[in-house]
Amino acid sequence: MGTSEVRTQVGILFTAFEPSGDAHAAPVIAELKRRQPNLQIYAWGGPKMEAAGATLLGRTADDGSMGVSSLKKVLAVRKEQRRIRQWSKEYRVLAHVAVDSPAANFPICKMMKDRGARVVHLVAPQLWAWGRWRLGKLKRCTDLVLCLLPFEESWFGERGVPAKFIGHPVMNSHHSEAALKAIDIQAKQLPSGTPKVAIFPGSRSHEVRANIRMLVDAYTELQGRHHGMGGVIVAANQELAKLIRKKIRVFPGGLHMVTGQVDAAIAWCDLALAVSGTVTLDVTRQLKPMVGVYKTGVISWLGSKLLLKTAYKLLPNIVAEREIVPEFVPHVGGAMPIVRAATPMLIDSKNAAMVTEALRRVALRFSNKKPAEEAATLILELIGMKATQAAGSSAAPNPAKPAMSATKAKATEQRTQK
Repeated sequence: MGTSEVRTQVGILFTAFEPSGDAHAAPVIAELKRRQPNLQIYAWGGPKMEAAGATLLGRTADDGSMGVSSLKKVLAVRKEQRRIRQWSKEYRVLAHVAVDSPAANFPICKMMKDRGARVVHLVAPQLWAWGRWRLGKLKRCTDLVLCLLPFEESWFGERGVPAKFIGHPVMNSHHSEAALKAIDIQAKQLPSGTPKVAIFPGSRSHEVRANIRMLVDAYTELQGRHHGMGGVIVAANQELAKLIRKKIRVFPGGLHMVTGQVDAAIAWCDLALAVSGTVTLDVTRQLKPMVGVYKTGVISWLGSKLLLKTAYKLLPNIVAEREIVPEFVPHVGGAMPIVRAATPMLIDSKNAAMVTEALRRVALRFSNKKPAEEAATLILELIGMKATQAAGSSAAPNPAKPAMSATKAKATEQRTQK
């Protein structure tokens, strides 16, 4: 393909630098392709984005694809940023959708904004938690922030950043009847015991290394108080399962491990011990009592105390704006505080029911949202394309015309702030 021909190619660019970003972007890409089959979607990301229909130009969101150490990851990100800069000289980008990872994505956003693209953030940068000095940077290189948490739309809107709450893929997921049946079968195959405790040690290797021993110690102590208790460790993938086996050579009695069966383990358990992160929303969706943890070193603990501006650190508590489930985030102690927090929910059903009701109220704040559909509609509106179009018709707008007039862009921004 010649350079002159390449320059006429138009499309949407997605960039993601974590497996979670790959998962967030994939359903949005699939929905865009469903509505606009001929729309070119390019991506630096992972296998889920590629399977959804994007033309993958760089693998940046696979497990381990960006290196192990922080320095290696920084160098790898910078290399990909240079590749994106070179690629963008030949392709016209109508919209750049930056998926999470603001530190990696902000330079790309500025680059794309300078080249005339509309810039969308899928997953709001958590400036409400820390790094509020980056607000000016966000304003300069953003046309719209797609928020996954209900309070974020007003938080950004009050600060002059166009934002829209679209719901959360976890809280607004809808399993098919067949999928629900499969989850039920998996749950029934998990070990027996009363009470049942599920352990979620994190989806990244450093989280597992930091937390797994403490969580198993908490399980052992609880089991000593509740004879007949059963437990399951849920490893996010096979690599993390190997790491857990390496860290925990001998499992306590009644404790087993499964890989990837998050929904089944939550359905099975009476209580979850979970490293803070998205999995706490999985637990919230199923209305199960939990204790949230995140073990750190003393220096990291001190740093988080200085930098983090929110009263709570666990997602269900942040949304509820109060502590509805016990949280130890960050945590520098041992297992006993976790045991003391978990015990009341295991020995008294009234305590567990109170937590369940509070989680139900959090879940209601996500009602009637369809994240992928709403994101696709807003992205298409932003670049001046119809929200829906019959399959087989031309998807790309005329490359000779601007993606959106200034008047229409301003009107769109005003709509998103309402």
